[in-house]
Amino acid sequence: MTESKPKFTSFIIYLISFHAFWGGGYVFVIYPWMKSLGERSLRYALINISIRMAVWVLPVFFYLIYVDGVKPFQYLKLTRNWKRGVIIGVVLTVINLLGSMIRFGIPHPTAQSLTWNSVVGTSILIGFIEEIPYRGFMLQKFTERYGFWVAAAISSILFLSIHLPGWISLHLLKAGSIVSVFLFGVMIGAHNDFPYRRTIAIITHSTNDFIAFVLFHL
Repeated sequence: MTESKPKFTSFIIYLISFHAFWGGGYVFVIYPWMKSLGERSLRYALINISIRMAVWVLPVFFYLIYVDGVKPFQYLKLTRNWKRGVIIGVVLTVINLLGSMIRFGIPHPTAQSLTWNSVVGTSILIGFIEEIPYRGFMLQKFTERYGFWVAAAISSILFLSIHLPGWISLHLLKAGSIVSVFLFGVMIGAHNDFPYRRTIAIITHSTNDFIAFVLFHL
């Protein structure tokens, strides 16, 4: 069902506001202040998680409740067969870990990679925080209007764009990262109507980042 023009306009306003705030206000104002707290500290991790939840997740829930008038967990497909989704997510995680060990050897986390924030904020919770707005909300909104493949391309470009300001400010911008993040967005958004795909995406996204950044510090 195609969304009405007023509602889609509200959705576009949300997109612009979200990306403008995160790509500008957070990266260039809030993040430098947070670094002064000590990136390895529990305080930094808790503040980082709180800000991400407030900016990435809560607006989606408020939008679905007060603009669309729907139940967020149902719309985001987080209630159907979630237990089976957890099992499949764990199996895929094991496969990912074994594949990483074949490529990179035994996991070798370092003191620098093991912090409160890297384990909790940008690993365990990152799947929930990033999947809710992008593959849970934006992908479905664009699919309702343009069909899946166009929606997958748009949402993946947006997912890539939200990472660019941070990469640039930290001098981490690489062509390989651009390609991999875009393809990751497309692949993890595939089979959008699969009953428990959202649960699988959240788990595999979180564990993939944990394996890559904490265990193998890639």
